[in-house]
Amino acid sequence: MKNLFLLFFGLIVLCFCGQGFRGQVTAEESKPNVLLIVVDDMGYSDLGCFGGEIETPNIDSLAQNGLRFTQFYNTSRCWPTRTGLMTGYYPQQVRSDPVVTDSRLPQGTKLVPHYLKPLGYRCYHSGKWHVPGAPLPCQDGGFDRSYELLDPDRNFYPKGHRLNDQPLPPVNPGDDYYTTTFIAEKTMEQLREHAEKTPDAPFFAFTAFTSPHFPLHAPQEVIDKYRDKYLEGWDKIREERFARLTDAGIVHTTLSPREENVGPPYRADNLAPLGPGEVLRPVAWDSMTEEQKRFQATKMAIHAAMVDCIDQQTGRIITELKRLGMFENTVIFIFSDNGCSAEIMIRGDGHDPEALPGSGKSFLCLGPGWSTASNTPFRRHKVWTLEGGISTSLVVHWPQGIAENARNGLRHDMGHIVDILPTILALTGASGDNESGCPLAGESLLPAISGAGKAPRGDIYFHHDGNRAIRSGDFKAVSTAANRQGDGIWRLFDLSTDRSEQHDLSEQMPEKLAELSQNWEKMTQQFQKDATRP
Repeated sequence: MKNLFLLFFGLIVLCFCGQGFRGQVTAEESKPNVLLIVVDDMGYSDLGCFGGEIETPNIDSLAQNGLRFTQFYNTSRCWPTRTGLMTGYYPQQVRSDPVVTDSRLPQGTKLVPHYLKPLGYRCYHSGKWHVPGAPLPCQDGGFDRSYELLDPDRNFYPKGHRLNDQPLPPVNPGDDYYTTTFIAEKTMEQLREHAEKTPDAPFFAFTAFTSPHFPLHAPQEVIDKYRDKYLEGWDKIREERFARLTDAGIVHTTLSPREENVGPPYRADNLAPLGPGEVLRPVAWDSMTEEQKRFQATKMAIHAAMVDCIDQQTGRIITELKRLGMFENTVIFIFSDNGCSAEIMIRGDGHDPEALPGSGKSFLCLGPGWSTASNTPFRRHKVWTLEGGISTSLVVHWPQGIAENARNGLRHDMGHIVDILPTILALTGASGDNESGCPLAGESLLPAISGAGKAPRGDIYFHHDGNRAIRSGDFKAVSTAANRQGDGIWRLFDLSTDRSEQHDLSEQMPEKLAELSQNWEKMTQQFQKDATRP
């Protein structure tokens, strides 16, 4: 009788597990393809599926048929996030934040392809690379094909880019080139070659869009879709986004107020060509002149168009995966490398005030007003370790691996960019062994993806440009550097109800604050030790 009960119980468990997620892949199973789509400087609430008004039907569809992670973190800056993504380490562990001059990653540090190649994976990269100290993508980085965009200042005619590590000629003004489109086309080209030459092999593809990072450049016909949309202003847009986020259950907090005294994180010089429409603070929308409102609304229209283009090109990649018969068993991750940017500067070829806004001769940045809206409902922006700088909207999609009754789900588990590599290892069955002598920093997100339980997550560490933070469960200690409009003092927040970081609990809970700040110091010391490896 006991044996019959055990058999019956086992069958129930098997049936229950079959309703969710397959779990870790074994050697006997078909290994999934993996597609990472990383965007640059997109705000937490820019996507439609995360409360935004920008048209993103393709990514929204992936979320509807997949999962949305609401508490996923980056490092607050582009290259540290990409380092953590490719290596599985906090960037401080591998000498990448701050960048050590003329250094390489510590010996034995592997990149994602190095773990997957022994399993027969083909590996592809298209777009931004920006992993300081790492080898070139194809030379020693493990990728079989790479299109690397080196020029961050020209979306229509970049001067620096490489194909399979070899320099390409600069793009001429007037050529039919736009970075977002070309990056996606290179990904599709790589997928077609894969289907033709190695159809039985799984693939890992890393598509790294440079949008919507400044300069604000987009095709005019897409900008026209949003030209008058943002004349209602950032205050109204923030309220509408916050309502949608709350109604969807994505956030459980209050809406942070605009911080009118907080401008761009870096000194803004030589901005005269931008004219009287530019403002360096997120002031009340109704306090501005009509000229300023039109100028600012136009900038947000271009930002929206850039996000719209990302979605269009993501849709093209999805269509190609379906055409090639590879969509069902491809795990897709989509996220941003940091929060939206409050930066305002002019680089590259400068800014022609007579040029059409959004064209190649213009050089506009979104600025703190609209960045505050894009990061709704959180405080601050890229570079800071407050939630607006480090929070990213993560979408995970896998038709063959996520059961129908688990789709369109929210996951409130904590996650960090260093968790992506351990998750890929668990998905593919790859070994996490490396020769660095240092274990990977992250944890697999599979338990959270499956819904079987919370992902095992210890403290999450942040440190960039003097800004510090640590999250432990629902509590977060954060300190803003004096050179970033702060005082360097640790403050404590309970993110279970106050993710907008409005209520400092340091006086009520000094022991908790001391615990977190001491843990941050211990992690810092360990990471500094890790970084001294040869």
